[in-house]
Amino acid sequence: MNDIKTLNKRYEAVAWGAMFILLGGLSLIPGEQNDVFVLGIGVILLGLNLARYLSKIPMNGVTIALGIMAFVLGMVALLRPVLNLPRFELPLFPVLLIAIGVVILGQAAKRMANG
Repeated sequence: MNDIKTLNKRYEAVAWGAMFILLGGLSLIPGEQNDVFVLGIGVILLGLNLARYLSKIPMNGVTIALGIMAFVLGMVALLRPVLNLPRFELPLFPVLLIAIGVVILGQAAKRMANG
């Protein structure tokens, strides 16, 4: 059990390191890189949970939901000009907070239903 916790902490440390490297690297590139950053965060969070799954460590529903949302939002933003999609403006941070709250409430309700 202790080995699993240690491995999970290592995976989380790698994910955090990757996020900071992504943020720092994108900050060095001129222009707005928000879309790439959001996509990158999604890939990192989904990769973290893939590593957990492959190591038989329980995955985290919140990071899976955030990873999927970030990945989809990043892809839509990057492909918008190619696919000629209409531009829509959502306040990203409040939407993410609401999504996190919904996932946490859903997990709590599931735990309460299972006893």
